Amino acid sequence: MDFPMIAKQLIEKLGGKENIAAAAHCATRLRLALHDESKADLQAIDDIEGVKGQFQVAGQIQVIFGSGIVNQVYAAMTAETGQTEMSTKEVASAGAQKQNVVQRAVKGLSDIFVPIIPAIVAGGLLMGIFNLLTAQGLFIDGQSLIEAYPGMADLASMINTFANAPFVYLPVLLAFSASKKFGGNPFLGAALGMLMVHPDLLNGWGFGGASVSGNIPVWNIFGFEIEKVGYQGSVLPVLVSAFILAKVENGLRKFIPSVLDNLLTPMLAIFITGFLTFTLVGPITRDAGFLLGDGLNWLYESAGFIGGALFGLVYAPFVITGMHHSFIAFETQLLADIAVTGGTFIFPIAAMSNVAQGAACLAYGLTTKDKKAKGIAMPSGVTALLGITEPAMFGVNLKYRYPFIAAIIGAATASAFITLFKVKATALGAAGLPGIISIAPTSVVSYVLGMVIAFAVAFSLTIALGYKKKQAAGSKALTV
Repeated sequence: MDFPMIAKQLIEKLGGKENIAAAAHCATRLRLALHDESKADLQAIDDIEGVKGQFQVAGQIQVIFGSGIVNQVYAAMTAETGQTEMSTKEVASAGAQKQNVVQRAVKGLSDIFVPIIPAIVAGGLLMGIFNLLTAQGLFIDGQSLIEAYPGMADLASMINTFANAPFVYLPVLLAFSASKKFGGNPFLGAALGMLMVHPDLLNGWGFGGASVSGNIPVWNIFGFEIEKVGYQGSVLPVLVSAFILAKVENGLRKFIPSVLDNLLTPMLAIFITGFLTFTLVGPITRDAGFLLGDGLNWLYESAGFIGGALFGLVYAPFVITGMHHSFIAFETQLLADIAVTGGTFIFPIAAMSNVAQGAACLAYGLTTKDKKAKGIAMPSGVTALLGITEPAMFGVNLKYRYPFIAAIIGAATASAFITLFKVKATALGAAGLPGIISIAPTSVVSYVLGMVIAFAVAFSLTIALGYKKKQAAGSKALTV
């Protein structure tokens, strides 16, 4: 491949090097922020050698080349434009200036939660393994594995401890990440998170029972009672408290002399924020979090398969806008309250959408005569089945439209089915075929049937719509 020529063509189709505000690359994609996106010829970019697709998201134009190739193209681009190498964060910052309030809010949530996903996924998958070991009748009639093999009981107990750790200490992870995002010291944020799960506090999961019995411990300060309650598994209280901490910390630095900064700023920031957390912020946001979780579960339980179908229908469009990242906050709260919620219904619906996108992409790849399109569609379809839909959705399905329509119909149908059978995930993981391990053991069969439905509907509908489109094109040619 002639990488300098590819770079020159790409720069030209982007509106010239003076139109490129920032450029970076990840493992498979060029990420570009432009001064004026209207100058870019996106259709022409698809025809450049090596390009496997392109899409616009979060104020960026992202061009898919694939691993190995993208590095070479980026190196040729920087040589041609004279720009210094940038990070993806710098490009994201440049692109964020063009986003509206909702897009910036979604991106903010994404920036906070994406870094801690590995910890949540690790804990979640271990929780899935624990469920496999303790589920009654899953492998042996009338018995769990630890009942049949008592020697595995302590192994299961150890795995359960490992699995719970990221959720018990979730405020520490969240406060660290959120403080960093809000411009504060992330280690002060971690200290705030530790304060919110301190062993001297009533465990957050015991708050409901203590409220009923009236045995909530308090600090009595000059007659003013403050509840000594922890925030294990909480999301909203931590985010708000971390925001306040960052603002208090930066505010203090404006008038505290630099010679005393290292002594007074951390101490005062933690004390002021901690006091506000336990007196005002925590109680209000904790109740708001309960209402949010209850509202989502009410919607899921009350709307039934119709609600599931609607959610499945719109999930892929949410992915296009990037708003699906905001679901991570909701899912984390649902999993943290798993004793009440039974798990998250969002993950299984996301999996149905991903499988449907993969099936539609594979159907297009099998039926098209365009060798380049086939070369993109087949591997992208398989990747989508495993939970990564970006290449399939942006490189094929949206580009040709009817596969995307078939995919969202397949996702809606399958989501209605799994909602009818109350399928929930007890952990996060890869939302696709590997997601079986994250599903509650009693719902595994329904989950698998849902994936079969998603695949079959999206695949067959893509072929049918493609055939109809070819017939229409043939009729138009005969008329002319």
